[in-house]
Amino acid sequence: MENAYVLNMTLQAQTPLANYVQQFGQTSLKEHSGVSIYSIALALPSVDALASIQSALGSAWPEVGHSTSNANGTHRLLGLQSDQVFALVTSEQSDHLSGASTPLPTLHSDAYVTDQSDSWAGLIIEGPSARTALERICPTDLHPNVFTTDQVTRTSMEHLAVIVYRAGEDKYLLLSPSSSAQSFLHAVETSLQNIQP
Repeated sequence: MENAYVLNMTLQAQTPLANYVQQFGQTSLKEHSGVSIYSIALALPSVDALASIQSALGSAWPEVGHSTSNANGTHRLLGLQSDQVFALVTSEQSDHLSGASTPLPTLHSDAYVTDQSDSWAGLIIEGPSARTALERICPTDLHPNVFTTDQVTRTSMEHLAVIVYRAGEDKYLLLSPSSSAQSFLHAVETSLQNIQP
């Protein structure tokens, strides 16, 4: 065939933020990858359904704004609303570059599970300037007397939807839709840059 040619292309998978990591003084900002994210919604919350989920995941259903974890920390449930949680599943087998999520155990028939792993970009911000940087762009009160360790909230940062989970004294996990991952990163990164001496 005349004028025919073959493109020899290789696609390379990458995470939404391309394994971003950066240090700002004593505070670090890095992409949170290697975790599978599932939405678990209950059609008809019941004692049986909640007990089944707790048994399967090793973690109690959290109150809204709080989180729970199993004994070895591989499953964490974020209480987003009374009938829905996000399950964060960490495993050495997690490999989002291959498109494979770490599966959840089989749950009660009243639980509707949706794999959200590809829908969210995650950042871990950790260090003495973490809260100061977040307070510049987040309308939620993150003071430690109000937003304690293991609490979670939905909020916005620079007009972007964000889920904030306080993982430690100066450590926060931020989740935002992967479709706006670069804008999300830019907002947090710029805030950190603006508070540097």
